[in-house]
Amino acid sequence: MADNNLFSLKIITPDRIFYEGQVSMVEFNTTEGEIGVLKKHVPTTVIVRPGILTITEEQGTKEAALHAGFAEILQDEVVILAEVIEWPGEIDMDRAQAAKARAEERLRSKTPETDVLRAETALQRALARIHVLK
Repeated sequence: MADNNLFSLKIITPDRIFYEGQVSMVEFNTTEGEIGVLKKHVPTTVIVRPGILTITEEQGTKEAALHAGFAEILQDEVVILAEVIEWPGEIDMDRAQAAKARAEERLRSKTPETDVLRAETALQRALARIHVLK
């Protein structure tokens, strides 16, 4: 039986279609905060921030580490154009933990030359990767 609360979700990266399917909800971070999208959401376009993307399908939920991009939200469709997005199986935990440690060290011992925004973004990406793996 078809669920009337399902809508189309498509996630595209520069090198592949990461995900395409019918979902009941998608959640992710934007520059304005966390957002959860259901069918018939008010149409909008948002900027994606690093964090966890949660997809709710009829079979359950899936998580991925979403790093940056844009999302177009329509009443029956969401399209996310992502710079980088990774399933748990695509993430190297040692590399993620090393990136987290580097970002934390940059923030802790910042100098006038330190790009704080870049270090904070790197930390958010590393934390998203680590969270998805746990």
